[in-house]
Amino acid sequence: MNEAKMNDAKYALVTGGNKGVGLATVRQLAERGTTVLLGSRDAQLGADAAQELAEAGLTVKPLQIDITDDTSVTTAAEYIRSTYGRLDVLVNNAGVIVRKQATEVTAEGMHTEFETNVFGTVRVIHAMLPLLRESKSPRIVNVSSDSAMFAKATETGSMFARSHESFSYSASKAALNMLTVKYANAFLDDPALAHVKINAVTPGYVATDLNGFRGVLTTEEGARASVHWATVGDEAPTGGFFDVNGPVPW
Repeated sequence: MNEAKMNDAKYALVTGGNKGVGLATVRQLAERGTTVLLGSRDAQLGADAAQELAEAGLTVKPLQIDITDDTSVTTAAEYIRSTYGRLDVLVNNAGVIVRKQATEVTAEGMHTEFETNVFGTVRVIHAMLPLLRESKSPRIVNVSSDSAMFAKATETGSMFARSHESFSYSASKAALNMLTVKYANAFLDDPALAHVKINAVTPGYVATDLNGFRGVLTTEEGARASVHWATVGDEAPTGGFFDVNGPVPW
């Protein structure tokens, strides 16, 4: 690919991209002409998902990345640098939930969700930031959750107030929201990073394996907020929390 085409191209990484909302996000970004790296902890699952999209004519490449592992994330960043030279879009979609009643959760038991949903996201952002800095319009999207909203968790008797089994998951996503705001503030105060926009999104109640496919939205619908904020123009806000319809309460 010549230099002019390289400069016109867009390169995106979607973690947890081999299934669910992540896979739909990969597809929708690729349909917009973006070269998408489909990040997956399991290399074979990622390769299979990427091949299916590639056979449909989309520019999707598999990338093995375990966001809980320093070496894996560093290796992925080095590959992106050597192959593409920069990263334009980072969608931190990978996440886990371990359902357990609040009264049964231990400090040790919370490690799994925080390691992926919080520490893993920080690990990926830290590794990819030098690549994003090289982009003219870098975008970071952190995939959060309705269950992270204090506004909903404090609605007495609501589904969110009574979802005690998402104790650790909700807390980890609320932490992710705060990290989004803190990153945005830090970027704005750094001339070398002021052009980086970072926002948190909630897909809504999507039918995925995270909720036993009880959700009311399709994965394609759930991906729309991520795709929108991954592709917004320079006039868009940063450090916000949004669903597909616009800003949502923290």
